Amino acid sequence: MSNFRILPAGDRAFVVEFGDVISRAVNAKALELDARLATAAPPGIIETVPTFRSLLICFDPSICSPEKLFAAVARLAEAQNETSVETRRWRVPVCYQPPYAIDLEDIARYADVSTNDVASIHAALPQHIYMLGFLPGQPYLGDLNDILALPRRRSPRPKVAAGSVGIAGRMTCVFPRETPCGLNVIGRCPLALSQSQGRPRFLLSPGDQVIFEPISVREFDLLSQSPAGDASAFERYQIS
Repeated sequence: MSNFRILPAGDRAFVVEFGDVISRAVNAKALELDARLATAAPPGIIETVPTFRSLLICFDPSICSPEKLFAAVARLAEAQNETSVETRRWRVPVCYQPPYAIDLEDIARYADVSTNDVASIHAALPQHIYMLGFLPGQPYLGDLNDILALPRRRSPRPKVAAGSVGIAGRMTCVFPRETPCGLNVIGRCPLALSQSQGRPRFLLSPGDQVIFEPISVREFDLLSQSPAGDASAFERYQIS
């Protein structure tokens, strides 16, 4: 029995679902299929978009019939051999102090820890990028320590600054631009996560690992004013 299902998404796209839970095992299946498709390159595919538990496949029906493409994708999804997914590890600086950690007091109170402990708990372990979404280049990372698994804010803010790092449930998001936000803002990153020109457009990718590095307000201000705040210099923070 197949551990996936293929669902139509209009006349130019379909979704391959691998489960109904958020887990690294399910996410790995979506990323592995994405890598297999990149290697096999079936004709007609325009774009693939991995999510927490599925892969969206957009195609051109004038090049390939949906039925043939469904069959080709199903064969690749059923492949038992593990496909190597290229992943990278990043060291991402974050200031966990006011004025950048605008919800720090509320987070500490909810978690029943000190404000200093909030940063150390959040940055203690590498976090896995499940997907990009909501905003271009915005990573959804997990799995956050249960101590910091706060609910979303009751009243979303009309906007938070670019680089804001928000948490809710067991997820962390880094917002690459100013945006409305219902998450608890635990800090801010001084680096640009995307660039308007050049490749890659987005510096972080699904499957990558991020280690958050606490920095001071002074370090944040220095980084945000230096070339290190430009996405073109972000590669200096790649660990492997």
